Amino acid sequence: MADDDVVLEDARQGMEKSLASLLSDTSKIRTGRANPALLESVMVDYYGTPTLLKSLATLSAPEARLLTVQPFDPGAMDAIEKGILKSGLGLTPANDGKILRVPVPELTEERRHELVKQAKKIGEGHKLGVRHARRDAIALLKDLEKDGELSKDDSRRAQQRIQELTDDSIQKIDQAIAAKEEEILRI
Repeated sequence: MADDDVVLEDARQGMEKSLASLLSDTSKIRTGRANPALLESVMVDYYGTPTLLKSLATLSAPEARLLTVQPFDPGAMDAIEKGILKSGLGLTPANDGKILRVPVPELTEERRHELVKQAKKIGEGHKLGVRHARRDAIALLKDLEKDGELSKDDSRRAQQRIQELTDDSIQKIDQAIAAKEEEILRI
């Protein structure tokens, strides 16, 4: 594999990681429907150790406006309840001793617009990650060219391909954010 192909593949992988991370981050943004991903990153003080909720319980959404949390260890029920209350998500769980029911209230119009802004901000952060991957790849190509391992023409062609990759990745991020915005605003 030529040096410029290695640089191009590294750039592609960096940009794909940024997109995958974006999809993960936006799945945690609350929409009108209940989504178990909303609770996955909630931290719970489990016997003195901060632990992710998803590793302590089974999370599900049996209804459009309800999440259920079934702890693997029934003794952790109170800690999980406190973790959800402290999470800042504005959710109040109901504990019946075996399972936590977490009703997801309807979003107000103002809150929907705040969430859209949050999604756009996350998207901009991931676009920055794509641009960093482009910058690093182009710097590597210029170093290879300076060291004589890559001709000027090959370097320019590789830089052009990297720019095409960047444009494609930015477009995918914009599409993902637009889809999330539509999902948030849908009533």
